[in-house]
Amino acid sequence: MPEDEKNEALASEDTTPPVAEPPSEEAVPASEEAVPASEPPKNPNMKWYIIHAYSGFERKVKESLESRVQAFGLQDRIGTVLIPTESVTEVRGGKKYTSERMFYPGYVLVEMNMDDHVWHVVKSTPRVTGFVGTGQQPTPLSEEEVSHIVYRVADSKDKPKLKVKFEKNEPVRITEGPFATFTGVVDEVNEDRETVKVMVTIFGRSTPVELEFGQVEKVA
Repeated sequence: MPEDEKNEALASEDTTPPVAEPPSEEAVPASEEAVPASEPPKNPNMKWYIIHAYSGFERKVKESLESRVQAFGLQDRIGTVLIPTESVTEVRGGKKYTSERMFYPGYVLVEMNMDDHVWHVVKSTPRVTGFVGTGQQPTPLSEEEVSHIVYRVADSKDKPKLKVKFEKNEPVRITEGPFATFTGVVDEVNEDRETVKVMVTIFGRSTPVELEFGQVEKVA
């Protein structure tokens, strides 16, 4: 090949290495776009426990405990923190008002994989007084108990209960507890705590018994 033609051929060759172009958006399958990160598998050893809390501070305890779970990195040891509530409908001035009411005041449910460290973190949470259980050993809830509580929470959202108003000197019948079937007269009504103090005659003496609204019924 003549020298001039050889130089012209070399000059025409592109010696720059090829640069891969980014794939176009059309090349990305729709199924692969914006795929959310999968959640970590739930700890199968978690069970539900009940903790005592100062009455009126149940929501504060829930918030504090959830913050401590994040601070101590215990997401795989402590799961859901639940305050069992139910929807209650109250009639005031001819209008219906629905609100959430705790059906286990003073108690908070916690899902956890119990060990000494987890026990200490929960027990030392502000306004927590301890666990429900025998001695120092917390007792987990059975599956039946958990199902009952969860079902009651879900059921109340669909069918809110009617909140009953009680008045002083009104005759009532006790429906739950050691004094079930006893009748008495309302002495005090605490709307905030949703409790009534009923005067019951025991062994010939009038004795005050404090009960929740749900533990008494009006005598027809």
